[in-house]
Formats: sequence, structure tokens, C-alpha cells
Amino acid sequence: MPEFTIRPVTPPDIPAIAALAREAWQASYPGIITQAQIDFMLEQRYNYPQLMADLQDPGKWLDQAFAGDRRAGFAACEIYQGEYKLDKLYIHPESQRQGAGGALIDHAIARARELGYPCVILAVNKHNEPALSAYRKYGFSVRAAVTSDIGDGFIMDDYIMERRTAVSPGHSPPIPGTSAAGRRKSAP
Repeated sequence: MPEFTIRPVTPPDIPAIAALAREAWQASYPGIITQAQIDFMLEQRYNYPQLMADLQDPGKWLDQAFAGDRRAGFAACEIYQGEYKLDKLYIHPESQRQGAGGALIDHAIARARELGYPCVILAVNKHNEPALSAYRKYGFSVRAAVTSDIGDGFIMDDYIMERRTAVSPGHSPPIPGTSAAGRRKSAP
């Protein structure tokens, strides 16, 4: 299995991240959601201005996993409603089941723990069995089921999953907007 290096996403990486997202979505979501919804969500979430705004947001972190010089995947995390959320995790189809996802999850868990968050949450489509299986393998369990209207007649039918971070007792998360919650671009 290759060894993965985690590096922050930078503005020059944005086109490659958007392309990787498209490849991962096209490999994963047909049969789960329609092509029209795939196109809508990719345009909504992976256009250049949106990804640039995400990079500039101090409450969001975008990281990428490399095996040597090959970009294997990326993750985006954020503080969402007072919790640390793994918002995006996409691995190139040729790199799946080789440890890149686990490396990015471990990186997210470590950052959440360092910032004082007791758990990491994520949303995953209820019918995405490979992703559900992978998240369970990495210690996540289902906390809730949600259905969200995302516009244009599309919905997200997801499970909210969580994994505890084993934060030390008495260590509380920072208040959003304070320096402790600021952008960290390097490994914790």
C-alpha cells in the first residue's frame, strides 16, 4: 500500500480538485442520484469561486492526499452548527481502497481533537453502500437520518454519522471566529 502525504489545498490546486471531484462523483453516484443532480451538485459545490471562497474561510480546511506526486484524494472540513464536520471526502477511483481515505480521515480526526471537538460528523447518502462501509470501517456510526432540499427539485437523503475523537476531559472547542478556530493549513 502506498504511503500518503497530506498537504493543504492551495489556489493553484483548485482546477485539479474540481476535476478529481467530477471523476469520483461519476464513478460513485450514477444509480444513486440522477445525472442531472450530479451535475447540479458539482456546479454548486466545485466551481472555482466556491472553492476559492472555501479556501479563504477561516472555519474551513481543505486538504489533499498524495502518493508521491499523484493526487489521490481530498477532504474538506468545517465547523458546522458548533460541530467539526468532514464535509467532503473524495478519492480518485484508481486510488480507492489503498489508504488515502483513511489518511484524510485520520488527519481530520487529529485536527478536530486538537481544536477540542469531541466528535467528527459527516453526511453520506443512505444508498452509497461503499461509502457507508468505509466510514464504518473507520469508526463512524449513524447518528440520524435527514432529508434536505438543495434546490432545483433535488434532495439529499443522508445519514449523519459521527466518530468520537477522544478529546481530553475539560478541553472544550473554541468559539467560532476566535483565533483558536483559525485556519490551519498544516498537519496538526
